[in-house]
Amino acid sequence: MASTPLTDETKAKLEELGEVKYLVSGNIFHFLFLKQYKDAYPNAKTIGPEEIDAKLKDWKLDSVFSAKSPDTKYGFEEEIEHCYFSGWKNKETAFYHRASKTAIGADSLMNYPPTEQYSKSSESPKLSNWLLTPMHPYGWQLYWYIRLRQVDKTALTREAKTVAEWDFVRFITCHGDIIEANAKEAWKRAWRDYLH
Repeated sequence: MASTPLTDETKAKLEELGEVKYLVSGNIFHFLFLKQYKDAYPNAKTIGPEEIDAKLKDWKLDSVFSAKSPDTKYGFEEEIEHCYFSGWKNKETAFYHRASKTAIGADSLMNYPPTEQYSKSSESPKLSNWLLTPMHPYGWQLYWYIRLRQVDKTALTREAKTVAEWDFVRFITCHGDIIEANAKEAWKRAWRDYLH
């Protein structure tokens, strides 16, 4: 997910990992740096929620996540499953890498404070994010955030259950520390209203 600026350090790490084939916006908010990545990796396929295309000025996504075409194949399906959250205002897409038992999301699961993300900063992750610090799977703030962003409970229930059925142990989120163990339990706790 291209959610942060493309720094030299990030570029070096990506080059260590190999060819960049896909550039993804995890939801309608996490696209601001996508063009930087597209310029640096012009052969990579850009994908994101269809609502983003309307926000882009001088270019368009190569492919979109959409409730209108849920069976679209993007090319990564042999390794990675995905679930588009059409019932949520954020239009999130969650991903599941089967080999590493890792799920990835943007805002569907948060795990504040962001200790890891501030590890190279002189600022405290708690002080700079004091309003969000309680936003984690076992806190009431994330629970209410999920509910407030609901636009279609039937769709959201189906989508939350899809993720709950994946066999993941770890969850990488854009906000807060990676959940290294018991991530599926964290998902079930945060999304409990949709898993009956």
